[in-house]
Amino acid sequence: MAGASPHEVLPFWLVRWLLFRLMFASGVVKLTSRCPTWWGLTALTYHYETQCLPTPAAWFAHHLPVWLHRLSVVATFLIEIAVPPLFFAPARRLRLAAFYSQVLLQVLIIITGNYNFFNLLTLVLTTSLLDDRHLAAEAGNNRRKKTPASWPKALLALPALLLELAVCGLLAFGTVHYFGLEVDWEQRTIHSRTTFTFHQFSQWLKMVTLPTMWLGGASLAWELLAALWRWTQVQGSLRKLWTAVQLSIFGTATVAMFLVSLVPYSYMEPSTHGRLWTGAHRLFGAVEHLQLANSYGLFRRMTGLGGRPEVVLEGSYDKQHWTEIEFMYKPGNVSRPPPLVAPHQPRLDWQMWFAALGPHTHSPWFTSLVLCLLQGNEPVIRLIQSDGARYPFHQQPPTYVRAQRYKYWFSQPGEQGQWWRRQWVEEFFPPVSLGDPTLDTLLRQFGLQDKSPRRARSSSNALAQALQWVRKQLSPLEAPTLLWGLILAVGAIRVLQALLGPRSSRASPPPGEEKHRPAPKKDPGAATDQAAPAPNSSNSGSQTARRKK
Repeated sequence: MAGASPHEVLPFWLVRWLLFRLMFASGVVKLTSRCPTWWGLTALTYHYETQCLPTPAAWFAHHLPVWLHRLSVVATFLIEIAVPPLFFAPARRLRLAAFYSQVLLQVLIIITGNYNFFNLLTLVLTTSLLDDRHLAAEAGNNRRKKTPASWPKALLALPALLLELAVCGLLAFGTVHYFGLEVDWEQRTIHSRTTFTFHQFSQWLKMVTLPTMWLGGASLAWELLAALWRWTQVQGSLRKLWTAVQLSIFGTATVAMFLVSLVPYSYMEPSTHGRLWTGAHRLFGAVEHLQLANSYGLFRRMTGLGGRPEVVLEGSYDKQHWTEIEFMYKPGNVSRPPPLVAPHQPRLDWQMWFAALGPHTHSPWFTSLVLCLLQGNEPVIRLIQSDGARYPFHQQPPTYVRAQRYKYWFSQPGEQGQWWRRQWVEEFFPPVSLGDPTLDTLLRQFGLQDKSPRRARSSSNALAQALQWVRKQLSPLEAPTLLWGLILAVGAIRVLQALLGPRSSRASPPPGEEKHRPAPKKDPGAATDQAAPAPNSSNSGSQTARRKK
């Protein structure tokens, strides 16, 4: 980071270490969970239709050939397990290759699934793999002429190239060997299978977990030494003293954060966790309540192997005719396409997916949801439908509410006008009404009954009234529309600033070139002529008379 203070690279390194822990652990837990779909390379044949909130693109991805799904699982393991150690590679091109592989994975997840802003945050973390040369952070980089490299750099170029070729060859060989990749030219497919056992993977994980910690420690030590060297180049005694204080504080904090993070990182391998330095355990225990570091493990197991479980709420006035309560985002109506929600996080729709995985008693909040629907609680209803007219009981709350569990599958390509197929499984929540003994028993069981009413918030000040007015005006808009509107507005403002801002002249020389350009020689006569005022009609006669004299 050219031009930065010596200590500023240390927090940036912590971001890279966080990205490494997130991706490496996410890949490892898929295999340590012993999930048969990950080990059988069939996880993506279920993932697209069983994830929390799929997108329309997920329907098309689900119908891709099975061999491509299996190959995609292999690529996922490669990107999440084999590539992350390259985040700390000394060769720049290896780090850039790791960057683009991570970006590819996150973009594909964004296209096929609504995971709110999580993948966007992960993309932000990947920028820690870039450098100033790639980001063109220095002004005028694109106008500078390339100078021939000095002999030390030219001498190091060959070993760097050999290292890059060796790493790429090792990754290719390992992928082909451990996943049994075979090209079937007749059927135009690629066959794949896992050729290692769980015991072999556990032994490999035990062997590499501690070295990955040492790899992170070595990378941090290099950053500390580089920061210390940059500190020696600081000019001025006072500035050097202040920079030393900053470097000491940030260096100590970075080392402490690294040690704290080792404990949750080692959770994925129990024997390494037990052999970890006791000082790291004590330090982690002292700050554990602050949640400064966590363990990670995304998509540990695939759910919904026999079909996507989905809870459908229904309301009725007479307990005979039931009307389904349609949510804005989660699957319900089989003819409605999956929505595009990200970066919005529809929490209720998201939690309904988790509730469908077990009985309603595992989700006590569901009983409270039923009670709110019976009471006609308007804020809760807006979580289901922001447009009140689309809520089937907007005029009068239902007298009875129940819930059914269905199994959902994506429709087949030939089925016109349908995105889903579904089949009734069982009753999820019994029909209840206000004052029903079953409902009262559940409310008492979960501690949701006889709660004092919430105090109304004061709206006497002008700020509260203004915020309420803004909320009322924006309430008809769906959250994704509002968020994307704000994002596009910010983008438009940035584009206008770039277009209307001051532009540097194309003919202006690069920085530092003017001071080396020789000054033109001055002609005394020409200078005198230029300094003389131009004649005009009012004084031309007097000037002619002076010349004659």
